[in-house]
Amino acid sequence: QVQLVESGGGLVQAGGSLRLSCVASGRTFSNYAMGWFRQAPGKEREFVATITRSGATTFYADSVKGRFTISRDNAKNTVYLQMNSLKPEDTAVYRCAASWIGGSRVNDYDYWGQGTQVTVSS
Repeated sequence: QVQLVESGGGLVQAGGSLRLSCVASGRTFSNYAMGWFRQAPGKEREFVATITRSGATTFYADSVKGRFTISRDNAKNTVYLQMNSLKPEDTAVYRCAASWIGGSRVNDYDYWGQGTQVTVSS
């Protein structure tokens, strides 16, 4: 089992920035690719970004490319999502997830955090 706990969400004006953190416990963090997903009210869960076990490779949804940056610190069992130039359409609950294989699909991921709310006002 891997337990994931997100933090760093909040209310921010459009154009602002937030950094989300996700701390993992349980199994060896560096054995898992990590991802961030988001879900807005009435919408399906949406892929945001993923990072490989070593952190060498990242991949982003087109909607956040150039604005968001995923990173990880394996010594701290933590994955981050730096979000810049935020837009109202970025408003959602953001959840981190751990995957043995990696990918951009919800079903690629085995463990999920509870989420942190991000609200961007116009």
